[in-house]
Amino acid sequence: MTVIAVFADPPRPGLVLPRLAESSPLSPAEAADLYAASLKDTVRAVERSGGELLVNYRDEEMIPEGHDGDRKAEAEVRALVTDALADPGEARFEVQVGSTVSARAGNTISHLLEQEEVQSAAVAPGTAPMLTRKEIDSAAMKLRRNEVVLGPSESGRVHFTGFTETIDFEDAYATPAVETLATRATDAGHEVGFLPANTTVETGADLASLVAVLNARMSAGRTVPEHTTTLLREWGLRVAEGEDGPELVRE
Repeated sequence: MTVIAVFADPPRPGLVLPRLAESSPLSPAEAADLYAASLKDTVRAVERSGGELLVNYRDEEMIPEGHDGDRKAEAEVRALVTDALADPGEARFEVQVGSTVSARAGNTISHLLEQEEVQSAAVAPGTAPMLTRKEIDSAAMKLRRNEVVLGPSESGRVHFTGFTETIDFEDAYATPAVETLATRATDAGHEVGFLPANTTVETGADLASLVAVLNARMSAGRTVPEHTTTLLREWGLRVAEGEDGPELVRE
């Protein structure tokens, strides 16, 4: 069984998806709502898979100044996850450790593989609503033949990173993360497998890509992430041709 650590922040305006609010029609509050919906869909996909869900959250000490909330960060994240899961009692919650994404991912993966001695461990951001049960289970199969499995995303990012052996995690998620991680893996003598590319939402361009795909899948009667799709349709978002190319518009 693969342990999948979903990295989660409390959905506070300005703290989560700040670049999205700056580069799309969404306000900071709406960007926070979208983050919450995406996180729900991500943890639900893990629950439906054959993996074990570990929610890695930033606690108050790791939240930058100016982003205080009415509740503690753990309480906010737990409430979201509890609302999303069919059986919330099966989820584990642990505080992230480390000052950067690379450090936090490295600490989590190293602890799971070396201290808990799990067979395989993975990290997924809470901004990957298109991650599915099928993809997670496919990654688990690939991890039987490869020590590292990467799920590419836009602009060289990753929406999934799985491991059966550790690598040098210092700055391992430096841009472009998919290339940096692959290089670190091969430097360590590991085989690297890949998942199909999938969207992670950080910018307006990412959201435009996601909206177009979700609307297409809805038209074709295919499965879509429930919480994210419902919210985007409520806002009436679609992609149209603008003066400088495709752009997001609200109906």
